[in-house]
Amino acid sequence: DASPRLKLIANYAVGVDNIDIQEATRRGIAVTNTPGVLTETVADLTWALLMAIARRIVEGDEFTRAGKFKGWAPLLMLGGDVYGKTLGIIGAGRIGQAVARRAMGFDMKVLYYSRERKEGMEKMGAKYVDLHTLLKESDFVSLHVPLTPETYHVIGEKELKEMKSSAYLINTARGKCIDERALVRALKEGWIRGAALDVFENEPEITPELKELKNVVITPHIGSASYETRSRMAVMVAENVLAALEGKMPPNCLNPEVFSKK
Repeated sequence: DASPRLKLIANYAVGVDNIDIQEATRRGIAVTNTPGVLTETVADLTWALLMAIARRIVEGDEFTRAGKFKGWAPLLMLGGDVYGKTLGIIGAGRIGQAVARRAMGFDMKVLYYSRERKEGMEKMGAKYVDLHTLLKESDFVSLHVPLTPETYHVIGEKELKEMKSSAYLINTARGKCIDERALVRALKEGWIRGAALDVFENEPEITPELKELKNVVITPHIGSASYETRSRMAVMVAENVLAALEGKMPPNCLNPEVFSKK
C-alpha cells in the first residue's frame, strides 16, 4: 500500500516466510530469493555448532579466558563424542543433504525425515524414518526445513521428551520450528543434553533463559555469513533486479505467474 509502483521484492536470502507471496502475486509484484549459493556455508555452520555444543567449545573458551584453567584434569569439560554417533536430519533439501555429506566423514549413521524419500540421501546410505524414530534413536538432531504451517513448532514438548537425554538439538533453519519455552524446560530439566541455535522463535528477541544456560550455544543468524557466500548472494539479487527492470522474468522468481499475466 505504501509503494503502489512496487514491481519486485528481491529477497537477500533463501527463506521467504517474511513475504506474503500470495498477496504479492495478486498485486502483480514479483518475488525472488537467492537459492543454492548458501547451501554449503549453512551446512558448515551447522557442523560448527554441532561440534561446539558437543565438545563444549564456547564454555571452554569462557572458562579459560576467565583464568579458571589450572591444568589438565580427567573430568574437566567432558563432552560428547561425534564420531560414529547417529545424526537425525529433519528436512532433506539442499542443506540437509550437505550436512549429511559432512556426517559421512565422521562415520556417522544418518537418519532423515522429510515429506518424501530423497535419492541423494539414499545414495549416501542415509535411512528414511518417521519423526518418532528419528528423535528416539538420534544422538544429534538437526533442523533443515522452511517455516510452514506444518513445520511450526515441529519440535515441541512432546518431541523433546522423545529425544535421548544425551542428545543435542541443532537449528540453523527457522526459529519458529522450535517451541522455545519447551526447549528451555528440556535444557533445564535434562530431557536433552544441549542445544545449538543460529535462529530464534521471536528474532531478534531471544528467550532470556537461553542466554543464561551453559548447555546452549547461540549465534546471531549467521548461517550464510561468509565473505564468499554473501558476495554471491548480492550478485544473485542484482541479477534478479536487473532482469525485472528489463521486463524479463528474474532467474529466481518464486511467482512466475506474475509475468504470464503481462
